[in-house]
Amino acid sequence: MISKFVSIRGNVVRVGSLRPLVVSMEFECAKCRERTRQHFPDGKFSPPQKCANGCRSKTFAPIRSTAQLMDWQKIRIQEILSSDGLTDAGRVPRTLEVELTENLVDMCIPGDVVNICGVVKAMSMESDGRSRTQKNKTLFMLYVSANSVSNFKESQEGAVSELPFSIRDLYGISSVANQPNLFALLSWSLCPSIYGHEVIKAGLTLTLFGGSNRQGDGIRTRADPHILIVGDPGLGKSQMLQAVCNVAPRGVYVCGNTASTSGLTVTIVRDPVSGDFALEAGALVMGDQGVCCIDEFDKMGQEHMALLEAMEQQSISVAKAGIVCSLAARTSVIAAANPIGGHYNIAKTVHENIRMSPAILSRFDLVFILLDKPDEEMDRLLSEHVMSLHSRGKSGNSIRRKLHSKRTSSADQGEVHEAIHQRLSSAIASMTCQPLPPYLLRKYIAYAKKYCHPVLSSGAKQVLQDFYLQLRRQHGSVDATPITTRQLESMIRLSEARARAELREQVTESDAQDVVEIMQESIFQSTVSDTDGLVFGSTTGMSQAKKVKKFVRVLQLAAERRGDATFTIPEMAQLAQQHHINVVSFSDFVDVLNANGYILKKGSNSYQLTISDFSQ
Repeated sequence: MISKFVSIRGNVVRVGSLRPLVVSMEFECAKCRERTRQHFPDGKFSPPQKCANGCRSKTFAPIRSTAQLMDWQKIRIQEILSSDGLTDAGRVPRTLEVELTENLVDMCIPGDVVNICGVVKAMSMESDGRSRTQKNKTLFMLYVSANSVSNFKESQEGAVSELPFSIRDLYGISSVANQPNLFALLSWSLCPSIYGHEVIKAGLTLTLFGGSNRQGDGIRTRADPHILIVGDPGLGKSQMLQAVCNVAPRGVYVCGNTASTSGLTVTIVRDPVSGDFALEAGALVMGDQGVCCIDEFDKMGQEHMALLEAMEQQSISVAKAGIVCSLAARTSVIAAANPIGGHYNIAKTVHENIRMSPAILSRFDLVFILLDKPDEEMDRLLSEHVMSLHSRGKSGNSIRRKLHSKRTSSADQGEVHEAIHQRLSSAIASMTCQPLPPYLLRKYIAYAKKYCHPVLSSGAKQVLQDFYLQLRRQHGSVDATPITTRQLESMIRLSEARARAELREQVTESDAQDVVEIMQESIFQSTVSDTDGLVFGSTTGMSQAKKVKKFVRVLQLAAERRGDATFTIPEMAQLAQQHHINVVSFSDFVDVLNANGYILKKGSNSYQLTISDFSQ
């Protein structure tokens, strides 16, 4: 391989600083003052061995003002593993050092996908400074001296251009685009081994396609949606994330309990040879123009704060070790989290169930809640589906038809929320074909993102605006502040993704209506309780802030009336019942009042109101 001309492709994971490299320099003979120009191949310093004038002198002084310099930079690229995750499972990705010179420097940043042509060369580990002992060992490090660099991201903005399309791929994409019930087929093919959850699969499918890139007045609008899935364990959240990462043209999968802040964003490392600092890309930068799936999102701790800038501005700012720069992180974040205690408590908000700040929670376009509700018929159908998978069979249409009849007969969530379920489940039940293979689905997504750029029609604009104004009117009756223009921009992105999924250049009214129903499913699952309406995490972090304020006022009036601020639990429960303050668990409600300092425990069964004139 040494001295061979090769072409390689990979992800740029480290970029070193720009340095001058001496190509040649004149040396002056110490005896006869004759000047000799010496060239340095591969940047290795080698003074002349004898004088060109024949004076037999071996002492030469370099004349540094005559040095010829050229720009030199070293980068590190990492191989792109196969998307199926099976061919290269259990193997560390290979990396290779590349030297860039002259006009090839500064052509890539960490996270770029590049194709490099150059000559393979060898460097002794001793000269590299990594091995100061055992000098007799014949250890060499291979590197590539680049001759050309092709950056795929600079070829077309917002396009996944590193995936080539053959004639066979184009025929397959054309056949997929002509299928009936195309959106239902795409969402079903995303993860067919997971039973049900059609709306969540639809949201994940829209995230893979994304919206259209727009840039006005120098400000780029975010086009990549973000999704958060919160639910009980054992419902297939991790499998859906892995399925999304496998079919995405560019996907990165990380686990929250092992990811650090620098591992998600950018790391500053010191080069062992030159001693300079270099940038090393993290998961969000490596997933640029793709998706970044984060599992165990609730176990990240303070690493949530590192995602704030990347999720909204889609960039990562670095100000470390004298390096101040900004790297692109145009990626869709798909996160899955388990609630505190193992089971989701419907009496609390999403913020209270996973202890996530409202700032990071508001950046997600869709928040889905998965609840493990005991249902005899659904459990039987699910067990049949799992048994058919383990017996190496395929889940037939009969199970899907049973599921469709089951959902149409039940009306637990109302007709509006059942509409999107009915259409997707009935379309899947009527399909006689097999789900799309991951390879073809990946090509279809890459083709749609590269060549399809839909725009909103007048009817779609009206549907989205009416729904946004309706949410704002409903929001005015509660204490929290959940509905902002972010929700409107989220619906625009998802509507464009809905049209892009069918390779259409215009967003129709039906596309906007589908997105409105998916948004309703997300909003009403995560923010609506039985008695309060919309209940997002407010500044106090309480899901029942309005009830707390009302009950504290009731206790104040009762204390003024009776001249005593001490109440027993039965007395407080009676007051709550008289004033129609309904809570799921009154003991938990009392604990919330006590934790926030409204009441103090005075005995085993009595509490004292702290904000009263009669408190002692």
